Amino acid sequence: MSEQQNSPSGPAGQAHTPRSLIVTLYGAYGRGLPGPVPVAELIRLLGAAGVDAPSVRSAVSRLKRRGLLLAARSASGAAGYALSDDARQLLADGDRRVYGTPDDDGADGWVLAVFSVPESQRAKRHVLRSTLTGLGFGTVAPGVWLAPARVYEETRHTLERAGCAAYVELFRGEHLGFAATADAVARWWDLAALAKLHEAFLDEHEPVLRAWESRTDTPPREAYRDYLLALDSWRHLPYTDPGLPARLLPEGWPGVRSAEVFRALHERLREAGARFVTPD
Repeated sequence: MSEQQNSPSGPAGQAHTPRSLIVTLYGAYGRGLPGPVPVAELIRLLGAAGVDAPSVRSAVSRLKRRGLLLAARSASGAAGYALSDDARQLLADGDRRVYGTPDDDGADGWVLAVFSVPESQRAKRHVLRSTLTGLGFGTVAPGVWLAPARVYEETRHTLERAGCAAYVELFRGEHLGFAATADAVARWWDLAALAKLHEAFLDEHEPVLRAWESRTDTPPREAYRDYLLALDSWRHLPYTDPGLPARLLPEGWPGVRSAEVFRALHERLREAGARFVTPD
């Protein structure tokens, strides 16, 4: 699940914005609900994460204008919001990244994106670069971008939504040299910056995990709050860091620990949090 390409909030370590939290809420729980989420419920659920009602209404309005939420009535006739088809596709595309485990050996290789934009359409260059950056691609050379091959389907969907598919060719392949692949990866991605993002996630959420590990109870409201905040931080990271093979990363890579912390919080808190979302 992700809204990375459209997200107003930054990656782990930055403030949790109302719009980002709403997207996180729909991704975590909203898709399993039987119908549109009433506005009053959105206010209750976001309130548990510290967002006030005016901020919820303002954020919902922005997401509606961007075509991610659609106004609809719940079964009881209450005003509410449902996900658009585009939003559902965005979240579905992101599920593998957010909840999955990268292939450590990188056996599936790479997806290469090569683009050329006519001068008359140069505004598309910025859109393309932003879109590929948002998908976690590294820059090999001007107009040549690279990512682990498992992101191919999501890349296709995203480029089509952005109206950029006509300017891009996608290839699968393997790196054959001349530099060692690990050395090349360190040029294509800013690994020091990525490490800092993982460390920021750990600074915020590892103490939360330790606190839960010392408890035997799991109250639904507290579980929901801590899970929503952890997921809101985490879901950006697999885009900034696309899950590069471990053998190509520096020893002691903090992404290993941040993934472990998120998975532990997910396993401990998600189901308890669902009882707060649907208390009946």
